[in-house]
Amino acid sequence: MCKTNGLSEDTIMNCKILLKERDVVLRLMNKCEEISNNLTKQVTKITGDGGGGWNIKQPSILNQSMELKPYQKIGLNWLALLHKHGLNGILADEMGLGKTIQAIAFLAYLYQEGSKGPHLIVVPASTLDNWIREVNLWCPDLDVLFYYGSQEDRKHLRIDIHNKVVDFNVIVTTYNCAISSAEDRSLFRRLKLHYSIFDEGHMLKNMGSVRYQHLMTINARNRLLLTGTPVQNNLLELMSLLNFVMPHMFSSSTSEIRRMFSSKTKAAEEQSIYEKERIAHAKQIIKPFILRRVKEEVLKQLPPKKDVVELCTMSEKQEQLYYDLMNRFKKSIDSQEKNTEMGNVMMQLRKMANHPLLHRQYYTADKLQMMSKLMLKEPTHCEANPDLIFEDMSVMTDYELHLLCKQYANISDFKLENDLIFDSGKFRTLQHILSDFKEKGNRVVLFSQFTMMLDILEVLLKHLQHRYIRLDGKTQISDRIHLIDEFNTDMDIFVFLLSTKAGGLGINLTSANVVILHDIDCNPYNDKQAEDRCHRVGQTREVKVIKLISKGTIEESMLRISQQKLKLEQDMTAADAGEEGAIPADIATLLKTSLGL
Repeated sequence: MCKTNGLSEDTIMNCKILLKERDVVLRLMNKCEEISNNLTKQVTKITGDGGGGWNIKQPSILNQSMELKPYQKIGLNWLALLHKHGLNGILADEMGLGKTIQAIAFLAYLYQEGSKGPHLIVVPASTLDNWIREVNLWCPDLDVLFYYGSQEDRKHLRIDIHNKVVDFNVIVTTYNCAISSAEDRSLFRRLKLHYSIFDEGHMLKNMGSVRYQHLMTINARNRLLLTGTPVQNNLLELMSLLNFVMPHMFSSSTSEIRRMFSSKTKAAEEQSIYEKERIAHAKQIIKPFILRRVKEEVLKQLPPKKDVVELCTMSEKQEQLYYDLMNRFKKSIDSQEKNTEMGNVMMQLRKMANHPLLHRQYYTADKLQMMSKLMLKEPTHCEANPDLIFEDMSVMTDYELHLLCKQYANISDFKLENDLIFDSGKFRTLQHILSDFKEKGNRVVLFSQFTMMLDILEVLLKHLQHRYIRLDGKTQISDRIHLIDEFNTDMDIFVFLLSTKAGGLGINLTSANVVILHDIDCNPYNDKQAEDRCHRVGQTREVKVIKLISKGTIEESMLRISQQKLKLEQDMTAADAGEEGAIPADIATLLKTSLGL
């Protein structure tokens, strides 16, 4: 058979597709450059004529005892500039710089300009209390309706809204309440909203998700996204945010954008010329629509933050259990067992790297057989089937079984001794560093991914006689503010225990100056949000962030990957030659000059 020479049809077709994608992206870049130039000219004109009567001062309806910081006034002016030009945007200031306050100030500006709403603010449930507090504090003149509660509660609210029984300038709701039912979605499709503001806007990073599609149907003339982490895993997620805020500009090109920006970006030293071009293209496209400042630039008075990776040697028993587990997984993968899922393998290794009691090792099948028979002596289980009791126990972790033994008198002899509860490399490190921090008068915020890990940490803190309070995903929203206030006012409380995801949003803990991440997240931005509960406006001391990493485990690989993801954000937000600061530096710098800040 004759072998053909030259290019295959597939290669030629792929080249055509790539050229088409690049053409679409170049057209978008040109359009965005034109918008950038127009905005720059507008700001230059403002600067040149002494303001032209247009520079936005702090709105008079804001609380007169409160004052926007200089960089927040720049943010307000940037939002007003976009509004004047009919553009939507992403306020992407680093966490802790007051995006909430800038958004409230912008709504106050719109109110004074005659646009009294209605506006919509969509927030995660965890930040709802914080928004209530900030709106009431900064702009009590705004009539705010909180669209929240059970389905029945929301039904009555919808009736009041449709019958115009309630007056409001702003509706605040959660992501879940905005789209959870057809009736909720219908309300926000029918209401003619001026602005819809989405807090923690990175929740819209996937343009293929059901949430994204439902929220796209909200009937708002303008959109504003607030996010401290605009770039997380790849450039496509950033393009998804842009498509959400400016759909009329990007929606016709989504298929090309998907293909052009979908592959993961490597670390800078591994990037090809093509990959570096993709970052340059993305920066050019987002420039007019995003404002990002980092704390180091705008808060010269903010104390520094010191990051420390504490490599913890596992205890002898923990290390043996970890490598036994890893070898078991290797064998099952090599034998191609159908039930071997890599995500589950990773999670099990992470748990063992943190604490052996997150698995079942000490409660053997023989012990569980004895315990299940003894449980029949309990009044609550006297008629139970011991085989079913054994079955239930066999899927529990060592620590869960330990708690069970504490609960029932007839199996109390099977409780674990403290030596086993404290047998973890990270606990050995914690005992030492907590004692050192307490002696020096520091206060600690301690995060973990796993609520059961928090349970075990509580035992350690009680044993060490450290006062603490705890907040996790099960904490009622109404209790969160009370716990935060208690920690910030009672200086005798040494440690605030939080689950990383529950404690990463809308929480100000500047009364502490040490952050300990007992276990890092696969997404480094969840850890960054956790860190910034302390390192934010109001902090007066240097903040120390300590990441506990079990040596020689999967956690070291997680740390390397996290550092690569953070490098992508730095590449995206870093200034190009001749620029100052983060994107869009030219407009932000010109606004700063025009306002004399």
